[in-house]
Formats: sequence, structure tokens, C-alpha cells
Amino acid sequence: MSEETNLLENQEFREGDLVKGTVAQVDEKAVTVTIDGAPFDGVIPISELSSLHIEKASDAVSIGDELNLIITKVEEENFVLSKRKVDAEEAWGTLEQKFNDGVIIEAEVKDVVKGGLVIDLGVRGFVPASLVEDHFVESFENYKGQVLTFKIVEMEKEKNRLILSHRAVVEQEKESQKQNILDHIHPGDEMTGTVQRIAAFGAFVDLGGVDGLVHISQLSHEHVEHVTDVVNEGQEVKVKVLSVDRDSERISLSIKDTLPGPWEGIEEKASRGSILQGKVKRLVTYGAFVEVFPGIEGLVHISQISHSHIGTPHEVLKEGQEVSVKVLDVNKTDKRLSLSIKDLVEKEDDYQGNDYEMPEENKGFSISDVIGDRLKDFK
Repeated sequence: MSEETNLLENQEFREGDLVKGTVAQVDEKAVTVTIDGAPFDGVIPISELSSLHIEKASDAVSIGDELNLIITKVEEENFVLSKRKVDAEEAWGTLEQKFNDGVIIEAEVKDVVKGGLVIDLGVRGFVPASLVEDHFVESFENYKGQVLTFKIVEMEKEKNRLILSHRAVVEQEKESQKQNILDHIHPGDEMTGTVQRIAAFGAFVDLGGVDGLVHISQLSHEHVEHVTDVVNEGQEVKVKVLSVDRDSERISLSIKDTLPGPWEGIEEKASRGSILQGKVKRLVTYGAFVEVFPGIEGLVHISQISHSHIGTPHEVLKEGQEVSVKVLDVNKTDKRLSLSIKDLVEKEDDYQGNDYEMPEENKGFSISDVIGDRLKDFK
């Protein structure tokens, strides 16, 4: 009776038995191990060393390593062993529990292949390209060797199928950050954010997981024609929270409110008696509003427009007209600026108290032509 037959009959070492082996020799395509109590050594083919493809056996084990193995075949004075099957069996039980519990797994990216990433979790795990990040990635080459976090999204032990997602972890973390910000942000808070996206009506600012909108009217104290005149994508900005709608996850922000107001230091910029240049912005029945600094308008009362009596400011001024004005009074608290145009214009000489000029003689007029009609009143 052969030694192999004797071993099988005595049920000492049989196919399917789990054994411990110590690596004694590492060749390119196989590993030789010694097994405690066994009459001869065993061999692990390179294909049975790992669930991943490896080029040489030394990529997976080294001399002296102690391994958990399963006997796949008993030959004459030799055992054929598998490390891969033991690792896989142990791994599937653990992975199934993590899948059911939604546990996040940390692992190294072992390889980059067409269509995604390969992860070794005792069994071969695959991360499709669409599940790597929450944004488009041009190339995954620099991902090899990186340690990332993953969630198991699909698993079928019978088909040896294990699908992982790093994107799911990223999205979960961002959602958690968003909720944390929404729970702790309040109107009046001042924060620093990054301009994420620009639209015609304003700029969306990332506050660290949730976006808020700075409407175009809240970008500056001055009138803004185009959002890009003030901010650009990627720019870091300081903002003030105007309102928070937690149900719709909408946050209104202001950059303008974090900037010094246009009335700041107005007493120095527009001191009483100073002369300024401005533009007529609005005409009303009682006067004209003149913008003398961006965001600052002062009132020229109708009585301060001309030395002559006028019925409405429209008789003398028009919107958009450039004018010189003198500061009569400044009130920072009430944001009021009183101006005068007539103080900068010399009063015309009157003729006997009337606003008439003597016509030149070479034009063929006589004094009676000028005052004739008025003399009739004395008849």
C-alpha cells in the first residue's frame, strides 16, 4: 500500500483540510511550504496565492511567512495547496456583514484596469469608473497605491462578484457636512467661502459642503452690470448670511454687507463747504438727487438749483447730467447729504430788479422796443 493511500485511509491529510504552512522556498510561479506533522512539503501554485493577478510569487509572500491554507489535492509525496480559497472564504463572511451594515471600508488600490480600480479584500473587489468620484476623472493612473474608503454596493459570492464605491462615501460625507452647516448656520453669521458657480443673476458660494447664493444686488454697494465684474469662479470671498431655509436647503448671502459702507468716512470725503463733481440720478418735484460717490446720493433742493425761480427741476437739469455741487450739510447717521448748485453759479446782474438784458444797438432795437409793453401797464 502506497504512502498516499495510507494517509488517505488514516484521514490525516486529505483534500479540503485546512492546514498551517510556513513558506520555505519562493520560486517565480510557485511557493513551497512545510506543514507541521506532514511527511512531505506542499506547493502553492502562483494562481492560488492571491485573488488578484500577480506576475511572480514573491509579490504575495516571503520566506518564513506563516499561512492558512487548504489542501486542494494530495499527490505522491506532495500536497497542492491554496491560500486564495482560504482568504476568500474568510473574507466573504466578513464582507457580507459589512455590506448589510453599510460599513465603510478602507483599502489600498492594487491596480488600475480598463473601466475602473481593483481592490484586494481577500477577494477581488472592483470599483467601476463611475463609482470612483462624484465628478469626472480624466485618468486614474495616480490612484494606484492610494488608500481610499469604500462602501460595498453589490456582492454575489457564487459569482465571485464584489462591487465597491468610493463615490458613495464622498457623497455621504458631503451630505453630512451639508446637514451640519444647515443645523448651525444663522442669519447674521459671517463666513468665508469659495465662488463655485456664476450665473447672470448672482454667484453661488460653497460654504464647505453647501452652496449659498449671493444675488447680483448683494455683490457690491455700487451698481453691478455683470457678476464677473466683481467675482470669478474659484475666488475666496467673505460673506454674510441673510437668510436660511433649511427645508429647501437655500441660503441667501451678501458680500456687500461685509464691505465698508459707502457712507463710511463721509464727513471727510464730503465735508461741509467742499465742492464735488456728481451726476444727476433722479429728478423729483422738490429737487434733484446727485450721485457724488458710488452709492452716495445727495439732494439739491429745488431752491438750491438756480438763483432764478423755477417751477420744476426739469426746467434746468436732466438725468445723467454732470454737475458741480457744494456740500451744505452732511449727516452720516441719517445718511443725508444736502447739496447746492446755485452756490457755485454767480448771480446774474439785474436790470432795475428785473431779469432783462439790454439788447445791443446793432441789432436794431430801441429801449421802447424792450420796455414798451411794460409802459402800457402804467396808462
